[in-house]
Formats: sequence, structure tokens, C-alpha cells
Amino acid sequence: MQMAPPSFDQNTARISAVHPDIIETHILTRLDGPTLASASCVSSQLHSLASDESLWTTICHSTWPSTNTPRLRHVISSFPYGPRSFFSDSFTNPDQTPASTPSSSPSLNRPSEIISAVDVYYKNKLIFSKVVETETASGWFNCSPFRVDLLDQKDSVPTRISHPDNEDTCRELAEDLTLSWILIDPIGRRAMNLSSYKPVTVQRHWLSGEAHVRFSSVLSGGDRGSSSEFVQCGIVVTCGGSQGGEMHVREVNLQVEDMDGTNLNGKESLVILQRGLEGKRRNVKGREDEGKRKYEDYVEKKRERKEKKLRTEGALDMLCVAFGVFTFFSSGLYLLWR
Repeated sequence: MQMAPPSFDQNTARISAVHPDIIETHILTRLDGPTLASASCVSSQLHSLASDESLWTTICHSTWPSTNTPRLRHVISSFPYGPRSFFSDSFTNPDQTPASTPSSSPSLNRPSEIISAVDVYYKNKLIFSKVVETETASGWFNCSPFRVDLLDQKDSVPTRISHPDNEDTCRELAEDLTLSWILIDPIGRRAMNLSSYKPVTVQRHWLSGEAHVRFSSVLSGGDRGSSSEFVQCGIVVTCGGSQGGEMHVREVNLQVEDMDGTNLNGKESLVILQRGLEGKRRNVKGREDEGKRKYEDYVEKKRERKEKKLRTEGALDMLCVAFGVFTFFSSGLYLLWR
């Protein structure tokens, strides 16, 4: 006789029979963030155990080594639910749905500082990690094109990646290079990940041989029909060769551009980034494919906008030519019959 599978209540009773110390020490510590969050929904006991701050602190540090710095540990602890809130903000994707009612006075709550926590992996091994603090209150920041650079011009980070002398290396970068760029508002106590996790494009420069690896996140600019209806937060990792034949990371930067390809200045970018920080988050299933799909949709929207703009300009040119011809012949006829 075949026995019926245990019911949900029976499974819950079995979990309740296990000593909480064993669950917390030997079970929950082996789970990653999404699994731990799912486990907390099973029962009130697991919810209480899975809410332990030390568990989420360990998960944040293992997922993003850049968060294990004194400044970020202090900032993360100030989030509403500490590292659990930070993980929820940073592991999910920002929603790119256009805002129905843009903020009337975005400058009132504009952060005076933003923090970038960046981690770069190759074949699941950390090759680069850095935290950069950017002040946003100066006139120079507001008027200049928004750009966050992680490396100085003379700095480079050695890697074990072979020099991109063929297409196979570029293909390996597209498959095995991953990046996380968490943007943090320490005053508003919110964070979001601006990276597509895996590259959306990998291009090799024809002259220098450098590989330009692009990660991307598409956010809503809030102005429907304008060039900033959607904006791209583009992260470019530039890898070049060295005398030893291995690649060095020479540049990692973040810029924000609109649908006309224009880089937004600091003031414009900060308004859009603030909306993203305060906005909703999407689930993380298939985040690699989702990031690339959003980028491809954005590129297609850019192409359609450019074609529409060219058609409009062409129609205006024809109208101007027709008006000029009409004026010329009208003037000729007037002089002829005068």
C-alpha cells in the first residue's frame, strides 16, 4: 500500500521539532539570500530565525564584498530592516515603468551624496571591488556630464583573462564576466543595482585591441514622448593587454544617457536616479536575460526615435525648399508683370 505524502502541517511540525539553534547554525547559514527569504515565509518560527541580522549581514558581504567596509556597514545598519532591506533593494531590479506623476519638487529630497559599491567577477572569482563616494551638492556636479570613474587614468587592475586577440576571448567575457554596481542613498536609506549582471555587449576596439564590456540598466525618465522618457545607465569596463599577455582592467565608469544619445548632467541624472531609488522593484527570475532584453528594447526605441526625427526633419526641409521655390517664382512673376 502506497503511503500518502506528508501534508504541509506535518512538514511544519517536523521543522518545529528541530532545535532552533540547529536550524539557525546548520541550515539557514547555508542558504543564499533568495532562498533564505523564501524560507522565512514557511512558518512564524522560520520567519523569526531568518530575520536574524547576522545572517543577512553575512549574505550581503559574501554576495557583494564591497559592502564589507566600515562606512557601508554603518550605512546598511541604518536601513529600515538593516541588511535585509539592503539585500531586498540591491538584489532585485528597478522597475522601468514610467512614473504617472513625476515628483513636483525633486530637489527638496535630493541626496547630498551617493555611494557606489562595485564588484566585478570573472568565472565567479572576484577580480575587482571598490567603493566610491560622490558628493552631489556642488555646482560643478550639477552642470557637468554625470560620470563616476572607479579608476584613475594611470591605475589598472591585473586579471587572469587572456588578451583579446581573437573573438573567443570576447565571447568568454560575454559569458563569464559579471558585475554589480549598487547605488546607495545614505540619507534616504535606499539602494538599487544599476547593472544587468551580465554584459549586454562586448566590443573590441579595432586599433588598440581593448575590449569594451557594457553593462546596462534602463530607467524611466518620467517625461513621456521626450528624449528622456527612458534613460540608460551604462557601465563600461575597459580591458586592455599587458606585457605578460594577460588583460588589465583599465577603466570602469558609469554614465547616464537619454534616447538621443546625449549624456545627462549631474542634476538631471540625480533626479532620475532618485526616482529609481524610490520606485518599485521587480522579481529576479532570469535577471541576466531580462537585463539584455531591456537594453535591446531601449536600443530599438532609440532607433525608432532617430528615424522619426529624420523623417520630420526631411519633411521640414522639403517644406522650406517648396516655400523658397514658391517665393522665387512669385517674385519673378511680380517683376515680370510690373
